[in-house]
Amino acid sequence: MTSDNVSIEHAHQLRGVVRVPGDKSTSHRALMISALADGTSRIEGLSTGNDVASSAMIMEQLGAHVERDGSVVFVTGPEEGLRAAIAPLDCGNSGTTMRLLTGLVSSIHGDHDLVGDASLSQRPMDRVAIPLELMGALVQGRGKSVTAPLHVQGRSTLRAIDYHVPHASAQVKSSILFAGLVAQGVSSVLEDVRTRSTTEDMFRSAGINVESDDVAQGRRVTLHPGRPEACHWTVPGDPSQAAFFCVLGAVHRDAVLNIIDIDASPERTGFVGVLQRMGATIESEHRGTHLSLAVSSSALVATEIHSREIPSVDEVPILVVAASAATGVSAFRQMNELRIKESDRFEGSMELSRRLGCRVWSDGDDFFVEGIGGAEKFSTFEIDAELDHRMVMAAAVAGSAGSGCRIAGSATVASSYPHFFGDLAALQ
Repeated sequence: MTSDNVSIEHAHQLRGVVRVPGDKSTSHRALMISALADGTSRIEGLSTGNDVASSAMIMEQLGAHVERDGSVVFVTGPEEGLRAAIAPLDCGNSGTTMRLLTGLVSSIHGDHDLVGDASLSQRPMDRVAIPLELMGALVQGRGKSVTAPLHVQGRSTLRAIDYHVPHASAQVKSSILFAGLVAQGVSSVLEDVRTRSTTEDMFRSAGINVESDDVAQGRRVTLHPGRPEACHWTVPGDPSQAAFFCVLGAVHRDAVLNIIDIDASPERTGFVGVLQRMGATIESEHRGTHLSLAVSSSALVATEIHSREIPSVDEVPILVVAASAATGVSAFRQMNELRIKESDRFEGSMELSRRLGCRVWSDGDDFFVEGIGGAEKFSTFEIDAELDHRMVMAAAVAGSAGSGCRIAGSATVASSYPHFFGDLAALQ
């Protein structure tokens, strides 16, 4: 193994307990809400990935004080509020950081420059630019899709907005809600498909008046302006990281795995229902807002998966590995959002399945995987992850359950799960 290439061998048996890193979604928001508050907040279980480290560094650039004491992070927001930074705000590879930050700095008077790596600089930011400009901020980027680098002119007071999000996106919703904290009047966001409610739930915990009402299959979130209060945050495990080990336990011929203490939000755990529908043996235990899963080897059958079951579509690459191990043809419906992730995960997921030995084809925004009836039948393969941490982990799971693989670009896994390969090896 080099810093950027890794070889994965077939694991003959898998046993153990996995505690995945702190939820990235919660971690980003805990840092940002704490930085906006007047006083010191305590965060336990913060994600150690590079994406969240980018958010922490930016909060310091904007005037907050961030201090780590062992596994606990303390964030002190300045009494006078955050201020514009002189240097560019480097979001690294994190789309969540850039989209949420665009909303946050829209509420801070002055000029803000947001930059990212080559992958992030190709991701569309018009989805947040459009509503934020309706609120009175100015968001400029490259081309029609407003890609980074971004220049944001923030305002200390913005206009309230009633916005219908055209595409399901918790990041867009959250960006508007962050800007709405300084809006004149009540802002509301309507989404046709319910996305993760992390931002509104955490705002509520921080004393912000925010209401959520279900509307058909969607939700309307209404926010009153205000300044968050300092809080004590406990970050649960990341469900989207847990999905990789759930699939590994289900498709491997001899596995018994326990994944403990992840976020139990229904918008985050749709992959569990998909796997159970495919025949996976998964036992779940709820403890308040946390969920633990026990997974063992299973014979999987094909199913149909619609993007509304997993609104962020982050779990699709690993569900493609499950579909590849299943018997029959699985259909992945309305997966166009995959094309604008860290890489083109639509094509990347299909290519991964092909390299495993499956027949794969697409029709518009749908694609189909004809499984080969067991991970033990997977071909040995090589793949380039193309700066996409989820493609790294999906390939590693397939190689471990199958006949091994070699992954180029593996170092990018540090953006979300720095100890992934160590946790994987510990189960063997």
